[in-house]
Amino acid sequence: MINQNISIHEKNIAFTDLETTGLDFRKNEIIEIGLILVNQKNLNILDEWQIKIKPEHIEKANLKSLEVNGYKKEDWKDAIALKDALKTYAQKVQGTIFCSHNTTFDWAFMEEAFLVTGLMKDTDDIDNVLDYHRLDIFSLAWGILKDKKLEKFNLSYLAKYLSVPQEPLPHRAINGAKTAYEVYKKLMVM
Repeated sequence: MINQNISIHEKNIAFTDLETTGLDFRKNEIIEIGLILVNQKNLNILDEWQIKIKPEHIEKANLKSLEVNGYKKEDWKDAIALKDALKTYAQKVQGTIFCSHNTTFDWAFMEEAFLVTGLMKDTDDIDNVLDYHRLDIFSLAWGILKDKKLEKFNLSYLAKYLSVPQEPLPHRAINGAKTAYEVYKKLMVM
């Protein structure tokens, strides 16, 4: 159980990025988690973590998604089970605020993963791991930059606009988390 007495302004931020086998959280799977854990006050990195997860139903994967994230079976030979990855993730993010570029997407996959692995009985249980507040970099960028008339608000475009180094291809979850963190830092000083 997290300590709910800690001020929202004192909680660390868990910049999280996922690589998945598709876009549907009910059908597709998480195959990689990247985490940059940051002190909210000074934005210093406290921890960096990444893990590859062994897919159980690769036959349901979207081939375009696998191409984007560079999935190759041989690269995932040492991947671990989803449940084990989530246990470690939960320990690392205890009491933090979840943040990603597209929180709707990443959060749906995380919540579903916690439920299907039995680590959570229902969606309220996840509040015992993470603070129930969520930060979404897309929403922050939209609010801060909407008058700039940007063509796009995806992470790659925002990084370029804000002079943040581009995420290398193929996508890796840790690189997405790092890019999200760097974009967030730039947005916070605008």
